Amino acid sequence: MAVMHFGENNTWININSDLISEYSSIYDTYEIDDEMIEYALDKNERAHMEYNRRTKTLVVIYNVLNLSREENHYDTIPLTFIVRQNQIVTISNAQNEYIIDQIREELEENMHWSVFNFLLHSLFAISENYFPVIETLNKEQQNISKLLRKKTTKDNLFRLSDLEIEGMYLVSATKQNAVVLEQLKTQQAFKELDDSEREQLEDNIIEANQLVAMTELHLQILHQIANTYNNVLNNNLNDTMKFLTGISILMTIPDIVTGFFGMNVQIPFTEFRHGWAIILLIIAFGWIGVSQIIKRIMKD
Repeated sequence: MAVMHFGENNTWININSDLISEYSSIYDTYEIDDEMIEYALDKNERAHMEYNRRTKTLVVIYNVLNLSREENHYDTIPLTFIVRQNQIVTISNAQNEYIIDQIREELEENMHWSVFNFLLHSLFAISENYFPVIETLNKEQQNISKLLRKKTTKDNLFRLSDLEIEGMYLVSATKQNAVVLEQLKTQQAFKELDDSEREQLEDNIIEANQLVAMTELHLQILHQIANTYNNVLNNNLNDTMKFLTGISILMTIPDIVTGFFGMNVQIPFTEFRHGWAIILLIIAFGWIGVSQIIKRIMKD
């Protein structure tokens, strides 16, 4: 646990949930109830906010990007902010601790902040960390698109699929964050902000919406690439099936001709010494004629 004092009697307490048990008395000391603890410890918790008018406590759960790429894609981890009067508590873990370090460095240079300055700067810092990752994913998407143009392989298609999954995670996370910021404007706590803090919230909303637009565009491009190569693969499969069908038709010609001449009835050319050569010519002309028809069908 780390404690820092800033501004006019403001206090920041950071609790690392990986190091402190959920049954620790520390939570009781800072009046963090079981519901808040449950929110903070659930790594699948959706981003949202709650405001208790009676205690004037604002709880914000915000999606932080997990910079460790697990299972070939990025995901997000919730970070909990609990704001009341002159106190702000953050509940973090190892996967989002890097944000805590960034906040601490920025706070050391801005010790005059209010509690809401602290919260809004923290949320802005979280959004800022998405942009380099989105740019990296865009470059990967461009590289995979180039590779697929050269040769469509399973590895490249699997990587394209991984990027689509990443895109869906990021779109969902950024949309949730943007909704949280919009909800802040409707709460009683917003009315208590001064002009600079309200402007800061508006900047956060603009940044969050820009991030949503970028992630949605990234995902749309990935879907378009995937659909294009699905169509290409389907066309290739159709061409292959046409080719195999043509081969099977050609293979039936000798069977038809030899079966005809194998019947136990009077058949033309059976009395000729070189009748077998005539049969071969019939098969050859049959092959040539049918193959020309198949070529025209395959071109269409």
